[in-house]
Amino acid sequence: MYATIQKWGNSQGLRIPKALLEALGLRENDQVELVQEENGISIRKVSPVRHRPLEERLTAFYGKPLEDIGRIENGPEVDWGKAEGTEVW
Repeated sequence: MYATIQKWGNSQGLRIPKALLEALGLRENDQVELVQEENGISIRKVSPVRHRPLEERLTAFYGKPLEDIGRIENGPEVDWGKAEGTEVW
């Protein structure tokens, strides 16, 4: 299958035939990764990033179960000095 690189605004564009997109399961607005290879470009579909709930993220960050993390207490208030410029207090 052949295609032609054409001007698209200030860039160059490549139209991918519908049959090829359908065969690969690609649709409009899907993200792809372009990889430069020795003699060409490889186009790969990017796997969607799965949303992880806060509990799962905290467990991954601290490296222990949520029950073992404990509460993080606020430290003393910090005095940053007098206002300068146009800060709103």
